[in-house]
Amino acid sequence: MLIEDEGAGLAASLEELKAYLRMAGDGEEDVLERLLRAAASLCEQFVGQWLIVREARETVAGDISWQRLTARPVLAIGRVAVVDADGGEVVLPVGAYAIDIDATGDGWVRLTGAGDGQRLAVTYQAGMAAAMDGLPEGLRQGIVRLAADHYLARGTESAAPPALVSALWRPFRRMRLG
Repeated sequence: MLIEDEGAGLAASLEELKAYLRMAGDGEEDVLERLLRAAASLCEQFVGQWLIVREARETVAGDISWQRLTARPVLAIGRVAVVDADGGEVVLPVGAYAIDIDATGDGWVRLTGAGDGQRLAVTYQAGMAAAMDGLPEGLRQGIVRLAADHYLARGTESAAPPALVSALWRPFRRMRLG
């Protein structure tokens, strides 16, 4: 189970979207911001990576085999705790577990001793950039274009997203096998 911090920043600015749409007024900023968030979420699903760095909390099996964390790219693993039967957590001492972040940004955790079917709660940070200006231009432009497409298609039957959007995102796509 992956729980993420909802405080993630926007992956593209409201000003970029308004400029793309050639909008001068301030009337629909809430709608535009929701469209940007939805487009960023679709981008994350497509590329298989979190865009803006945020904190995640995930529960994984607690045994001696390596457990891969869901979000990526993982930047830091901060806390590992055992989840007891009542749902409480006991933070493990450093020697009781091992962590690794591999070259592809996947995070891994395991117990160093017998786990007896325990569950581990792992808190970590994942994301490609600290803020939107650190993201590759292709990702940001795809988000703006998709949000604009959704805005312009309001009230009509939705069509498939523009092929240009997936073309902009495809170089950053990371698929996971197994």
